[in-house]
Amino acid sequence: MDALVALAVAVGGFVGAPARFRADHFVADRVASDFPLGTFLVNISGAFLLGLLTGLGLRVHVPELVKALVGTGFCGAYTTFSTWSFETVRLIEESELLEALLNALVGLVVGLVAAGAGIALGLVR
Repeated sequence: MDALVALAVAVGGFVGAPARFRADHFVADRVASDFPLGTFLVNISGAFLLGLLTGLGLRVHVPELVKALVGTGFCGAYTTFSTWSFETVRLIEESELLEALLNALVGLVVGLVAAGAGIALGLVR
């Protein structure tokens, strides 16, 4: 792996992880809910951003460093499959079955739609 690409991934992750933390807490501080809305919004916005980067990459040349920085680094650290999974299991353990089902299904479906919307927007000339 090229050292510059590895550095781009690290810098993106360095920015993405605290952005995720701050965004999640920003939502949690303002919305009282058993539903993990902060993680949901982070994952949806990250899916959209990664879709947008992908769409742009299909339309125009996106340098590998930008893909590494934004796609792998930032989006990889910003979005979180593990927290989404953990929060779904936590909801099940707390007998919040409807919320768990909504978190799993809506998160998946809306995440795919957001990624698709990002790709479509990136393809627009």
